[in-house]
Amino acid sequence: MITYLFNGFEFLFTTMAAPALFGGVVLGIILGVLPGLTATMGIALLIPLTYYVSPSVGLSMLIGIFAGGIYGGSVSAILLKTPGTPAAGATLLDGYPMAQNGYAGKAIAIATIASAIGGLIGALILSFLAPQIAKIAVRFGPPEYVLLGIYGLTMISYVSGKSLVKGLFAGCIGLLISTFGIDPITSVPRFTFGTLNLLTGFELLPILIGIFAMSQAIEGVRDSREVTPPQIKLTRVGISVKEFLRILPHIVKSAFIGTFVGAVPGTGTDIAAFLSYGEAKRSSKHPEEFGNGSIEGVAAPEAGNNACVNGAMIPMFTLGIPGEAATAVILGGLMVLGLQPGPLLFTDKPEIIYTVFASTITSNIFMIVLGLLGARFFAKVLSLPKSVIVSFIFVFSVLGAYSMRNSMFDIIIMMTAGLLGYIFSVLDYPVPPVLLGVILGPLVESNLGRTLLVSDGNLMIFFKRPISIFFILIILSTIVSNIYKHYKSKRVLQ
Repeated sequence: MITYLFNGFEFLFTTMAAPALFGGVVLGIILGVLPGLTATMGIALLIPLTYYVSPSVGLSMLIGIFAGGIYGGSVSAILLKTPGTPAAGATLLDGYPMAQNGYAGKAIAIATIASAIGGLIGALILSFLAPQIAKIAVRFGPPEYVLLGIYGLTMISYVSGKSLVKGLFAGCIGLLISTFGIDPITSVPRFTFGTLNLLTGFELLPILIGIFAMSQAIEGVRDSREVTPPQIKLTRVGISVKEFLRILPHIVKSAFIGTFVGAVPGTGTDIAAFLSYGEAKRSSKHPEEFGNGSIEGVAAPEAGNNACVNGAMIPMFTLGIPGEAATAVILGGLMVLGLQPGPLLFTDKPEIIYTVFASTITSNIFMIVLGLLGARFFAKVLSLPKSVIVSFIFVFSVLGAYSMRNSMFDIIIMMTAGLLGYIFSVLDYPVPPVLLGVILGPLVESNLGRTLLVSDGNLMIFFKRPISIFFILIILSTIVSNIYKHYKSKRVLQ
């Protein structure tokens, strides 16, 4: 295996595969920075180019777009509170406050370093442990997906800010939004109000852009009297050794979380990011800093979502099952190139598969170089007049919402979500729980219905499967830990 991997590196750097990978990372970062232009879209648009090059070169380019796109979303999330991708929704919770406090360069540096290390760990796991992890992931059935979703919903307590009650209310709003459309089990339309556009429910991206970006633009219009904001202090790009050692355990832990979540088909980088963020806050020695510019709060979700990129490729290569949307597109590209994913791919085409693995490792090196070199340039965005920033946010929000399905209806949804986000901001209600509800609601509902159908309504099925019991124990420990911390904080206040 190691010999094949070294041969993969040799092929990568002696052919056009390395320039294609570098170009893919650059393009991915650009797509990730712009709201709505996701890595999935970039991969889909460039698949035709792979017809004219060797499979290894073409796949290297697609891998670069995937990795760069997930990282790129953090840049706009940190600078403008406008996540370029759903995966960056957790990053802005602390990245944007850091930028507002004058540490935009440091925030981007942390996101870059965490993304690269998390992605590198995920790539190494992909290269050496893919078949073993795939055996575990394939055992996930509807009960396990239900409990994974419930565990994700417990993260509401970590992103609710000062009031858990307000956070739970916001989470319920998100769950309610996720119920619009056709029932996944009975196929009965719900809350469609006779509108065909609502049959498929709401797309995640317009809601994400609306509640974060458009609400920010509305706030900017309200404060438009401030024509020129104070100059943002651009600190040196980088972090101290002490800060690196502080975030390193969270990066490593989040990388394993992200890789495992990615390996479970039907999940995604957004779920990996929020789970990593919640776990980082739970285990942090400084949980009070989260939401106010915690360096751990930036590092953890970025490590998690970039590791998820590689985790999502584990079931794709080993089982022919895409881990998430982008890998589904790459899977199509593999088949077009005449490559059949599965165990035989490792023995029949080792030169291709291990070149791809070498590309996943190298893409993170390219990412850290590009991210650190561009950090100071990115940070200068905050020195622009507020009116210019607000205009850019508004334009990119509209374009981002429209680009998903070329639908004016998505723009209306985005604007409505922006108004909701603005109202929540005025009333001091947290917005992230809404996003968690929208993301995890369909996962829990659809798989709960399947579980009850399989078990004939018997809930004991959750206690008869080893992985389900494991998740039940994690959920209970999380709830008990939250109750204990809440009780302890009340005693301190008294």
